[in-house]
Amino acid sequence: MTTLLACLLLAMLLPYLAKAPVALAMAKLGGYDNHHPRSQQARLEGFGARALAAHQNAFESLLIFGLAVLAVLATDSANGIAEGAAVVHIVARLGYQFAYLYDKDKLRSSLWFVGIIASFTILAQAF
Repeated sequence: MTTLLACLLLAMLLPYLAKAPVALAMAKLGGYDNHHPRSQQARLEGFGARALAAHQNAFESLLIFGLAVLAVLATDSANGIAEGAAVVHIVARLGYQFAYLYDKDKLRSSLWFVGIIASFTILAQAF
């Protein structure tokens, strides 16, 4: 169970860590506009746009992963498979972030697939 909770914590931190490259890209776009950050983010291109997409996708992924982990914990179904899948999910999501930033589209898509399968594998343990 400790592994599941540690992975959940990491998954919760990922969207916020993924914000750093977005903030850097925004700073290069005339300084970080804290009054209208979403408008400024909409103007990002290249690296900045990919960083923003990776940041947003980290929140999207957290929903599926978090619900899967909570379902396993709520049903007292934590096991080695769920823990291993949680670790795989975190590793895949970290790789996904870097693949997005460095424009490795096929690798990014493959890592997304690995991460989502890992989340569903976790959920399957609750049945």
